[in-house]
Amino acid sequence: MADQFKRFDMKAPPVRQRNYLRPLLWALTIPNVILKGTKITKQGCDGLKPPYLLLCNHNAFYDFSVATKAIFPARANYVVAIDGFIGREWLLRNVGGICKRKFTNDIQLIRQIRQVFKNGDVLILYPEARYSLCGTTAVLPDSLGKLCRSMGVPVVTLICHGHHLQSPFWNLKKRKVRGLCAEMKLLYTPEQLKETPVDEINRTIREAFVYDDFAWQKENGIRITEKFRAEGLHRVLYQCPACGREYRMASAGTEIFCKACGKRWQMTELGTLEAVSGETEFSHIPDWYEWQRANVRREVEEGTYFWSGPCHVNSLPNARRYIPLGDGVLTHSMEGFEVHGEGSYGPYEMKLSARELYSCHIEYNYLGKFGDCVDLNTLQDTFYTYPHGEDFSVTKMALATEELYYHYHPEKIR
Repeated sequence: MADQFKRFDMKAPPVRQRNYLRPLLWALTIPNVILKGTKITKQGCDGLKPPYLLLCNHNAFYDFSVATKAIFPARANYVVAIDGFIGREWLLRNVGGICKRKFTNDIQLIRQIRQVFKNGDVLILYPEARYSLCGTTAVLPDSLGKLCRSMGVPVVTLICHGHHLQSPFWNLKKRKVRGLCAEMKLLYTPEQLKETPVDEINRTIREAFVYDDFAWQKENGIRITEKFRAEGLHRVLYQCPACGREYRMASAGTEIFCKACGKRWQMTELGTLEAVSGETEFSHIPDWYEWQRANVRREVEEGTYFWSGPCHVNSLPNARRYIPLGDGVLTHSMEGFEVHGEGSYGPYEMKLSARELYSCHIEYNYLGKFGDCVDLNTLQDTFYTYPHGEDFSVTKMALATEELYYHYHPEKIR
């Protein structure tokens, strides 16, 4: 199967944003930021000019619009996942897109980033490499500090607040959220980078990336009145804190509930949870999420973490279209991921070691028709795996991937 399809050219040099496309890019993004009233504050950025590295948090597609407004009128290149190029490779390349397969160690990307800086432009990077699952910081790679130090350009952060509330990853329907804001801050000058150890750079970046959209919502008294505001939340909160059952959570309207024990929680207009009856175990959504993580960590520490089941697999060798490989078996264990099967293109297999994969990318109801999935990447291919049935959670697999990595690398800083 591996030789039947042309592969995406990952070695292609980055294209500087075409001058004739820059006004179009600005017209499609900046007015939207202005109309939404998003406030961008800047710290230490007086006199800042390209080239520089802009590190942004990632909660919604709107992040790209805010970043474009924040750096205006500078020219930029963006690191974009391969599925963003499907059917529009020419356009993405010519507005500055650089293709990356998620959570892979791609040496070629380093060369492309260096070229962006040689061109005198901004490199916009979303180091969390996925939308946040519940509006809090996703894991950041240890390689980030080394990258920053080696490039010799200013390092700047852009942290947006409220984007998860406006269009949460678990239900992309837009909410009418006002008061969105973003903070652009110079973290390091090139001279400071030379004098700072990599571990300290990583620590500083992690501190800059601490955010919590639900806490921000409550602190600012932002009310979300949409009657569908809790729909989809069960994809993130998959385990009931009342009875402990997994994979039996559901949601509708403004409520999330357990189909096993019947307990229900109301999501308030301020983004908190209140039990309809009895104890409110977690009023803050990220606290529920981290409770689940702790439970997964316990399974990993005991050496009992395991899931295996049937799935459907699509491949994405290039930016043209998904290739249906057929049904197979997905296994996630203490050793990592393994997916194998056989379809119309013959047998296929992918193995990813838990010791090497610090996180993974998941999707909820991908493209509105394929269901929840885990996408697994090598430098040559991406497998979109869609488990069958109800007895699974891709959220748990994402949490387990991170906990397995830290289990095997206890020296790593979370």
